[in-house]
Amino acid sequence: MKMGRGEATRERILAIAESAVLAKGFGATSIEELIAEAGITKSGFFYHFHDKNVLARALLERYMEREDALLDDIFSRGRELAGDPLHGFLAGLKLLAETMSDLPGDYPGCLVATYCYQERLFDRDVRELNRHIVLQWRARFSAILDEIVVQHAPREPVDTEVLADMVSTIIEGGLVLSRATGDPQILPTQLMLLRHYIQLLFEPKAGELH
Repeated sequence: MKMGRGEATRERILAIAESAVLAKGFGATSIEELIAEAGITKSGFFYHFHDKNVLARALLERYMEREDALLDDIFSRGRELAGDPLHGFLAGLKLLAETMSDLPGDYPGCLVATYCYQERLFDRDVRELNRHIVLQWRARFSAILDEIVVQHAPREPVDTEVLADMVSTIIEGGLVLSRATGDPQILPTQLMLLRHYIQLLFEPKAGELH
């Protein structure tokens, strides 16, 4: 569906702002540079974003929508490949690793992590939205893991919310390490190690019955 002119301008500002924020942080990103790169007037910018906190929230909402769509697609495809929830999750982790490995250009950062490092710059609404995103990741992965536990008894006692946080931690930590080192394969490698751990935790040993 084709965007209207105003919507296209807003999207262009958000794309420029996200690249700048991921490259150097929110505090170092000025409204003036966004205006100059977008080729708009200051009044045009403030028509879409009344202040930097409104911009910050819009960036997070856009990021959350994009990440939710990516994870929905990947883990639903994994489940389609294997009807069993465990093998569907393992397939999804492999698909996610392959997706991260094939990303073109500079390795992306994470707005959620970036905002955490500079949370004093944001109002309460932006900080709360950032927290909501993290808790939503926990809920997403713990729901999958709860379904797995019903059909596959873990070898060791496991709190599915804690394990869900481990999934998020590896994704976020892998993004940070990959960006810090310039090595795009760190995150895919960590995801495959996580996949192996989940497999060891839930799959029976050779000769054991389900």
